[in-house]
Amino acid sequence: MKPKQKTLPQKAHKTIRRSVALPRQLIKEASAVAPPELRQNLNRLVTVALQEFAAKRRERAFEQAIAQMAADPAIQAESAAITKDFTVAEADGLKHD
Repeated sequence: MKPKQKTLPQKAHKTIRRSVALPRQLIKEASAVAPPELRQNLNRLVTVALQEFAAKRRERAFEQAIAQMAADPAIQAESAAITKDFTVAEADGLKHD
């Protein structure tokens, strides 16, 4: 007969515990600009800060990808062709909102 394995609560599977050393001044600065509900909860403050960091990095990567696409001659040619195709529709006399 197999020994019973302990199962952790569902939330425990979604949390990673790490010990980090943070400069005191950084904590002071972050706490000073944090919303009141985060100032006394360092775990939550760090979580929100990392979420914002990840979102900004994704946004920056997306903007760089769009800039590369805009500079691509093949995409520029395709865009010009699409614009030309829709020029007739723009002259349909309908109001543009």
